[in-house]
Amino acid sequence: MKRIIALLFFILFFASCKSTSAVTTKKESKRENKYVVNHLIETATDNIGVRYKAGGTTKSGYDCSGLVFTTFESENIKLPRSSFEQAKIGVVIPMKDAQKGDLIFFKTNKSKQINHVGLITEVSSNEIKFVHSSTSKGVIISSTKEPYYQNSFAQINRIIE
Repeated sequence: MKRIIALLFFILFFASCKSTSAVTTKKESKRENKYVVNHLIETATDNIGVRYKAGGTTKSGYDCSGLVFTTFESENIKLPRSSFEQAKIGVVIPMKDAQKGDLIFFKTNKSKQINHVGLITEVSSNEIKFVHSSTSKGVIISSTKEPYYQNSFAQINRIIE
């Protein structure tokens, strides 16, 4: 009987220690994720002005998914290479829940499937700004207020909680 009581005490002691550390880990994890998101945005926006290049993943030129792929790779986060495949990663969330660091996807030029992606840099009550590589202007920041992006919006995915 004493062994059972001792064993129960031992289990309770370690279970309570684990729950305390889980709370600490959650706070640390949120802080770490905020750092990661800010670093991703900084990395992507450091490329503003770089020209568009189909298939590009370097400072000599990016396509939209190449910019996102390379940006996430800088944090050792592996994403698929195409925007269509990137749209299958993470959790699809409503536009109203968008946050900095989420990916925003579009079906441009009357495409029936997702063919464009950007990284959200700023969110306000009626606008989302995102960095992406456009075919005409290279890496820029655009807005969901622009008619082109309003009309081609497809979804938002959260990769980093």
